[in-house]
Amino acid sequence: MSTHEEPVTYAPEEPARLRWAQHAPEVYKAMIQLDAVANQGLDPRLRELVKIRASQVNHCARCLDMHSKDALAAGESVERIVQLGAWEESRHFYTEKELAALELTDAITVLTGGTSQTKSGGGFVPDEVYERAAKHFDEAELSRLIAAIAVINAWNRFGVSTRTPPGHYHPGQHK
Repeated sequence: MSTHEEPVTYAPEEPARLRWAQHAPEVYKAMIQLDAVANQGLDPRLRELVKIRASQVNHCARCLDMHSKDALAAGESVERIVQLGAWEESRHFYTEKELAALELTDAITVLTGGTSQTKSGGGFVPDEVYERAAKHFDEAELSRLIAAIAVINAWNRFGVSTRTPPGHYHPGQHK
């Protein structure tokens, strides 16, 4: 048995399909501004948990990289970040307020409530999910939370459609 570790060869990084921010800088700037105002008034750790969770659901590697690093920089624990992928089975890692925010994040991200209030299928946030969130957030904070969830979903769609590669972000880089 050798005392030297063999070097690990990782798969090559896939290049971005499109550098959309360079080709549509006005859209990128508007997204940055929208993100900044949506984030106001939200606890930074909660905000990052929500962004990580939506990015998990949407499979956005770039946003997972960014928001995991920002969450750690904001004082979030590795354990709670790791458990987000199974938050429903790991409820004891989160407060009731955080659980309400995560449930709302899933509902807004996937929109599985149904096509109407009485039929199943997909298309709205269930009343009980909204009501649980409304118990923990005042109207201004809930409005910001919904905005933050909507904005991260938009970022995720840019990231996954253009295949923006993860691994190059440094905490606070875009502030």
